[in-house]
Amino acid sequence: MTKETQRVTIIYTEVERTIDFYYQMQKIATHHELTITHEVVKTARAVFTLHQVMDVSYKPFSSSDAGILYLHTNQGVFPFNIHSNPQNFIDTFRSLK
Repeated sequence: MTKETQRVTIIYTEVERTIDFYYQMQKIATHHELTITHEVVKTARAVFTLHQVMDVSYKPFSSSDAGILYLHTNQGVFPFNIHSNPQNFIDTFRSLK
């Protein structure tokens, strides 16, 4: 696969906490795609060019396969809760930079 055709996707989870009518806390989990191509890194809420992304790092949780993938951009650091191994995503990012 060449640089121009590389596309890697990883699924991340966002959890929204709300209070319902009976004052009970509800957690709503939604799953989204974090995609990297030769030009951009695309999330559900934003699109970053590769020039805007400085690094990608990962911090695993000790008790499971889950962890937090950090996207270091010129607009700040964005955390993504993931439940799979992100090594392919990180390797792809580093090969494109």
